[in-house]
Formats: sequence, structure tokens, C-alpha cells
Amino acid sequence: MQTELAAADGHRLSAWCAGPEDATRALVVVQEIFGVNRHMRHVAEGFARQGFRVVCPALFDRAERGAELGYAPEDVQRGLKLRGAIDPADTLRDIEAAAAALPRGARRGIIGYCWGGTVAWHGATRSRAFQAAIGYYGGGIAAAREEVPNCPVQLHFGEADKGIPLSDVEAIRAARPEVEVFTYPGAQHGFACEERASYSPADAVLAEQRSLGFFERHLK
Repeated sequence: MQTELAAADGHRLSAWCAGPEDATRALVVVQEIFGVNRHMRHVAEGFARQGFRVVCPALFDRAERGAELGYAPEDVQRGLKLRGAIDPADTLRDIEAAAAALPRGARRGIIGYCWGGTVAWHGATRSRAFQAAIGYYGGGIAAAREEVPNCPVQLHFGEADKGIPLSDVEAIRAARPEVEVFTYPGAQHGFACEERASYSPADAVLAEQRSLGFFERHLK
């Protein structure tokens, strides 16, 4: 279901919502650089079936309303351009607006993929809106690894990700030993996205099981 959110600076953005409105556990699901597209709605609905209330904010609305991309090379370039036009401080305002739209009293988590993986890290370190955070293949996390999380964090990376070298992953591990970090041999960037050529079903299932277990521990 589509809805509209209001950020602290007055910006209004759309969001995809799913799951029971009276849920005791709730998630902000953060998009890749392709907008709130079919894959992100699929992810949101999957968590909703697990009993979570989910809000997936359209972060691209700051640059272009309704942007919804595929996975072709030209989509990647367009997504990177849209992401580059948005101030990270504004993105933080938008995920906090999404958190505020979750059920009152629910334990709140955040999970993000690709760009959203980095945004989820910022949600953990730059906000106190969440009780748990998970990031999948967030390329900007290594650069922000000295930031201290305000909640438990779990991270997932593909060992064959050409954009995130294992040296970055090891740097995160060294800087943040309190963070759960999982790597997946042979997995590439986007391994959990069923619409990408890099999709790895076995790794996606294992990462999802770990994610659900993490939320089960920290959002109860």
C-alpha cells in the first residue's frame, strides 16, 4: 500500500507499507539505488509475511519523485546520479520519518540493501530511532566504520563483490568488533536481489535466515 510521509524539514515523500498495523515488531526497509521498485516491494512483503509492519520510504523523492529503475547499466548510472543529488542528512531525515510511521510502541529495526545498506548503518550510528540494524553490501560503510552504532548491527557482504573489496570488510571488522559481519564465498554485489544477474538463491536464503534470527533476538 502506498502512503505519504512528512520529514522533519517539511519534505513529503512516498513510501510503500505492508504488514499488520498493530505489529509489535516493525521495520524500515531501505531501497537500493533503483528506487522503491518491484524488488523492494517484494522484500517489504516478505517481511510483512513474517509479521512485521514495514515502511519502505522513497528516498529518491528528494531528487525525482516516483523514480523506479531496473538493473540495466543505464539504470545503474541513473541511480548513482540520483543518489549523488541527495544530501545524506536529508536521507537520515527520511528514514526517521519512516520510523515515526511505524506502530507506536513497536520495537523498530532498519534493514537496507546496496545504498540502503549504508543508509541502515547511518540509521544505527547517526540516529536513535532503531533498536537493531542490518545492512547488505553497503559500499559506504567502510568509510564510516569509526562511527559508533547506537544499537546492535549485522552486516552482509559478498566475497566476490567487485565494488566492496574484502579489505574493506576486514577494516569494518577491525574497527567494530561488536558488529556481526557475514561474508558469502563467491557471492557478488546484489546477491540477495532476485532480479539481478548476480542473484545467489542459497546465499540469499542463508542471509535472510540470519537476518530474521537477528531481529528475533533484538526486537522482542
